[in-house]
Amino acid sequence: MLPSDTHVHDLVGIGFGPSNLALAIALRERQEGHGEAIDAVFLEKQPQFGWHRGMLIEGTTMQVSFLKDLVTLRNPASGFGFLSYLQDRGRLPDFINHKTMFPSRAEFHDYLDWAASAFDDQVEYGSEVVGVTPVASGGVVEYLDVVVRQGGRSDELTTRRTRNLVVAAGLAPVLPEGTVAGDRIWHSEELLDRAPGLRDPRRLLVVGAGQSAAEVTDYLHRTFTGAEVCAVFAKYGYTPADDSSFANRVFDPLAVDHFFAAPEEVKRTLMDYHRSTNYSVVDLELIDELYRRHYQEKVAGRERLRILNASRIVDVAADGAGVRASVEFLPTGERIVLDADALVYATGYRPCDPLTLLGEAGEYCPRLPSGAVHVERDYSIGTSAAMTCGIYLQGATEHTHGIGSTLLSNTAVRAGEIADSVAARLRARSRDSYAVGR
Repeated sequence: MLPSDTHVHDLVGIGFGPSNLALAIALRERQEGHGEAIDAVFLEKQPQFGWHRGMLIEGTTMQVSFLKDLVTLRNPASGFGFLSYLQDRGRLPDFINHKTMFPSRAEFHDYLDWAASAFDDQVEYGSEVVGVTPVASGGVVEYLDVVVRQGGRSDELTTRRTRNLVVAAGLAPVLPEGTVAGDRIWHSEELLDRAPGLRDPRRLLVVGAGQSAAEVTDYLHRTFTGAEVCAVFAKYGYTPADDSSFANRVFDPLAVDHFFAAPEEVKRTLMDYHRSTNYSVVDLELIDELYRRHYQEKVAGRERLRILNASRIVDVAADGAGVRASVEFLPTGERIVLDADALVYATGYRPCDPLTLLGEAGEYCPRLPSGAVHVERDYSIGTSAAMTCGIYLQGATEHTHGIGSTLLSNTAVRAGEIADSVAARLRARSRDSYAVGR
């Protein structure tokens, strides 16, 4: 245990991606607007700010409006909005003339980086959280000690003590069970790190049917003009994303209230209805472009873009020279063997299990029968009565708050709600301490 004079933070945030960046902004604006200062520090394992850098493909655009930035839906007058960023960069008139609601992914990343730079004094980069230890007094856990490995060195451990913890650990890439990643087999998140290392590839394989898979297929086909690119997926074709106006209401802040209050069977029904807004779907414009390219190659008699639909990879072997994959056509069971220079799995992500990260502190957070944690409306994790400090979750809340709760669409509002809850918890704690001391 740390000495009794150890500094205690009001809040420690694990991770510093868009979610906790939005929270940092909300806390600062609360202090500026209400004079309510909350001592917060954020711990990020990356050496610098970064958000899906490996998929910042030139020409790709955001799938949400720039108005769904870090602040606008919570505070349209904020100085941290996308329009303020454009003004600061000297591009506001140019962007208006561009007549789009959807900036490039690279530009939006630059916006996030611009906003993050205002919090360098509150963020410790190169800091990986390796454990969270409960600190009890009189049988009640009042604080949490967050154990941090600095700079990736196991022998450099430091501890931050806090009254509240906000977990925003992001998503973990998913690979098929048994897959061993390496120089020839990798997840799409590594695309721009790995692809430049390919030297005159003959054939490349892409597995997946979602937006990332289609973007990887498009990128590899455009970049390596001498290579055959094979897209492998179990569907007959890419499914268009439903981004129509009425369907987009599922991402509204009010939809979170509706979902949270709904019976479990209604929650399941809503998730099933609206999976086509976010999961394993592709922008129609990109689908049409890939089909156009595929067809024109058929006309020309040289098919570099091969669509292996209704298919799956059933066996993979890799060595230093390349990959050999057995691909099965599902309707007939027929198999072909393809030799390739690399195989890219664009097979999505899953939320990190917060209890794995919380370690000993997770013992105070009972799981639901489904195995998930119980999350309150304010995004705090339900804990036993023996814990008084708050643990909040940004991400992994679809089961309680709905399909849009973890996405950029709700980031600004969610951050504001967590900031409000933490402030209320600190005020209540201060009142309790005053009453005890009277």
